[in-house]
Amino acid sequence: MKKNSIIIFTFFLFTVIQAAAQKVYVIKVREEIAPQMSHFVELGLEAATIDSADYIILDMDTYGGALTDADLIRTAILEYPKPVYVFINKNAASAGALISIACDSIYMDRGSNIGSATVVDGEGKPAPDKYQSYMRAMMRTTAETNHRNPAIAESMVGTVIGTDSITVGKVTAFTTSEAIANKYCEAEVHSLDELYKRLHLDKASIVTFELDTTDEIINFFMNPALRGLLLLLIIGGVYFELQTPGVGFPLAAAIVGIVLYFVPSYLNGLAENWEILIFFIGAVLLILEITVIPGFGIAGLTGLTLIVASLILAALNNIVFDFTFVPEGDVYITSATVLLSFTGGIVLVFVAGNQFMKSAFFNKISVQETFAASDGYTSNFNTESLIGKQGTSYSVLRPSGKVMIDGTIYDAYSRGEFIEEKKNIEVIEQVGSSLKVKEIHGE
Repeated sequence: MKKNSIIIFTFFLFTVIQAAAQKVYVIKVREEIAPQMSHFVELGLEAATIDSADYIILDMDTYGGALTDADLIRTAILEYPKPVYVFINKNAASAGALISIACDSIYMDRGSNIGSATVVDGEGKPAPDKYQSYMRAMMRTTAETNHRNPAIAESMVGTVIGTDSITVGKVTAFTTSEAIANKYCEAEVHSLDELYKRLHLDKASIVTFELDTTDEIINFFMNPALRGLLLLLIIGGVYFELQTPGVGFPLAAAIVGIVLYFVPSYLNGLAENWEILIFFIGAVLLILEITVIPGFGIAGLTGLTLIVASLILAALNNIVFDFTFVPEGDVYITSATVLLSFTGGIVLVFVAGNQFMKSAFFNKISVQETFAASDGYTSNFNTESLIGKQGTSYSVLRPSGKVMIDGTIYDAYSRGEFIEEKKNIEVIEQVGSSLKVKEIHGE
């Protein structure tokens, strides 16, 4: 009898120690299913793996979101080697239903719902049937993987007919009791604590996943208002650098703005490589237009168009120009933010530019130099005609620059061509203190 008591006590003690040694990671899915959420879940699963968690619990309350991001979460859950449970705390609609069905076990609070997974477009209307068909197949295979009735999962999507995208047939959505009756829910529980007890995990170590400081900063820079300010920083930085070449600070500010605009979007899955690439192609075209190609024509307009398009696309969850699942309001708001920021930036640099360049702060970060007449410089209108005079290009003319004639430096510009430094030139026209010159070849 004493021996049996020792065995029972030992077994009980081992069970308690084992339960206490277990670790549970709770990942909250309580927002729209979007790139930020799929990235959040991905980071949560990575952290759980590193921390050797034994179980994952999704604390869910969502009305759905983007199908692409829901599929990313679904795939990550199906491939995860440890058990993943979901606690539906009121709502698992649309994309939330797909994610829930991917979990090993489903638990629901009283008054909760799961289902209604019809795919909708950016305007909230049912998408064409090719999208519904894909969603039905995804729901079926997910249900089959976890030994649930695939026909029920499929019925949560519905069917679309006609060009006006009318949904026909019954679109299934279950209450908690209905989900239990149809084996789409293991049990009704009223809190996470109750779920822990039911799973014998009440003695386990519970970790609620939170973003670390780096990821919090990344999410902070995804704020639309802040992104508008970053656009102003980019535009202003480029403008002031062009006005005062060689200063460096404005260009550095523009580069910082570009990095803070694109990197958070890239890490959150919004910006693709090609969207960032067209920004830099546009920037190169614009620089070539300003520094090499005379006038402002096709290259400059193409460059501006590519830059604006890149900034808009990088903020929208499109799939190579397919905006079917991007809410129409997001397209308008993002486009307006980018265009208004561009317009505001241009206005700002012209209105505040001169004041800024005269400020004490700007004097500290820029080289201040006086070009005195004693040093060979002149800013006065020439009292004698210099037409026909010859000299050399004192700086590169592209097309504006400076030339030296008889030991005096003058402002000059070419006929549009690029003239290198120290080339022989001749004055062909004189307007005020500025000279129009041409390069003399073969001399």
